[in-house]
Amino acid sequence: MVNITIDHREISVPEGTTIMEAAASIRIQIPKLCYLKDINEISACRVCVVEVEGQNRLVTACNNVVEEGMVIYTNSPRVRRNRRHTVDMLLSQHDTSCPTCVRSGNCSLQAIANDLNLVGSLYKKELVLQEWDMSYPLIRETNKCVKCMRCIQICDKVQGMNIWDVSGTGSRTTVGVSGSRDIKTADCTLCGQCITHCPTGALRERDDTAKFYRALEKEDTIVVAQIAPAVRAAWGESLGLSREEATVGKIVDGLRRMGVDYVFDTSFSADLTIMEEGNEFVERYQKGDLDEYPMFTSCCPGWVRFIKSQYPQMVSRLSTAKSPQQMFGAVMKSAFAEKLGVDPEHIYTVSIMPCLAKKAEREMPLFYGEFAGHDVDCVLTTRELDRMFRADYIDPRTLRDVKFDQPFEENSGAGVIFGATGGVMEAALRSAYAIITGKNPPADAFREIRGVKPKGWTEAEFDIAGHTIAIAVVSGLKNTRDLLEAIRKKKVHYHFVEVMACPGGCSGGGGQPIHDGCELAAERGENLYFLDQNAKIRFSHENPDIKKLYDEYMEAPGSHRAHQLLHTEHHR
Repeated sequence: MVNITIDHREISVPEGTTIMEAAASIRIQIPKLCYLKDINEISACRVCVVEVEGQNRLVTACNNVVEEGMVIYTNSPRVRRNRRHTVDMLLSQHDTSCPTCVRSGNCSLQAIANDLNLVGSLYKKELVLQEWDMSYPLIRETNKCVKCMRCIQICDKVQGMNIWDVSGTGSRTTVGVSGSRDIKTADCTLCGQCITHCPTGALRERDDTAKFYRALEKEDTIVVAQIAPAVRAAWGESLGLSREEATVGKIVDGLRRMGVDYVFDTSFSADLTIMEEGNEFVERYQKGDLDEYPMFTSCCPGWVRFIKSQYPQMVSRLSTAKSPQQMFGAVMKSAFAEKLGVDPEHIYTVSIMPCLAKKAEREMPLFYGEFAGHDVDCVLTTRELDRMFRADYIDPRTLRDVKFDQPFEENSGAGVIFGATGGVMEAALRSAYAIITGKNPPADAFREIRGVKPKGWTEAEFDIAGHTIAIAVVSGLKNTRDLLEAIRKKKVHYHFVEVMACPGGCSGGGGQPIHDGCELAAERGENLYFLDQNAKIRFSHENPDIKKLYDEYMEAPGSHRAHQLLHTEHHR
């Protein structure tokens, strides 16, 4: 233990503790912009400086450890002047149009400037402007960047993609796409982790709410919305609702108040995905197609973008099943349109997703019968959903629990856990077991693959009717690269592998609410497993609405019609 004094308070902390951590242990807050524990500890912003007796210069609290007898002042006149000066300089190169910024009210720079009571500025404003394709799902506004380097470190250390880099020197230093590339030609997977770890509005998703509102205004258009499993675990966070209050039924009520005609649960199409992907896995396994290399899940568009650009030689190992989002759209513009007796062109499908890459995935074409268009017409993130609630002045505390619409009302707990890392694999194994043996396993027979792993991937072997099935589950693209290298070099062998681009799976997706410095993927994932535990149906193949869809329209999993609507061909 090390004995120190912070703001006239004597404390003891373990050796190796940083000044910032020591101060936090006695509830003394030191402001910060760039710091992310174990990821970005480079003291780039200089906002966390403190004064240490006996040292001429102020020191940064985020990456300096305490020493025996150290006397620290976190808010001395010298510190206060320096901190205000630093933030004032940052604001001189910052577009302070806060009322029109998506991060207003949830911006670290805005909060610190307000805390320091900065009114006006001593410096001439000089904004740095860079061109950007505003049609791309990921938007970067250079004049809101504070050069904290978080996006670079997250992309390099956690995702291993190296999309961002520093350019320029001195006051002209800025962050842009590495290698002087254009973002559209870079190998960005659109995981959105740079957005959720940016302290300001320099990075954001393309806002598609105007498209949604225009669709609502068209009298001849039927607007159909789907809500992804992970959205229900997070949507209430920025609206002040507890997890118990923020039920998915209240999202249904909110969307109906906005004017949406039909609201369905993506968990239903997750069950549909399991029927197709599970049967595909069993078929490929029994044919011996998985003896050398595994079949990979194809639900995560960030992961699909990754394998196509980084490991094109392994693209054929992807499941041909579309993602739940795309399957939902295909069903809406075929079976549902037929049931309503309307032309598919008059159905407008909207997805509420925890993901940025889904905005790009919606560009996939759908050709069926005489219809040529898209499965999905508009994708909105969880953050966009919350902004729409505010824009329509819908008080979330007045929302009621409302059921999903028929004929696709039912969903299983297996579909709900798609939003957590390991959930797709567990749901698939539950149904694969039933396909192979003709009976259900215990619902929690495969629970050992659950949870967020700090490093690497989860692996397990299961015996199903005398067949040993080796599986792996991984989330985060740096971990994914390590796993693929091990598979490619034949250091490991699996039959089935689930990959999620975002750490923790969709629960930690790039479109989820932002809580600066907090990682909530594991907590949100636990909420989804709780919902599964208490679901009345826990197997995808037991969903009565899924059975009815096959009986009335799809014939059977893997049928010709199912392949036309629910499968796709993957190309590098």
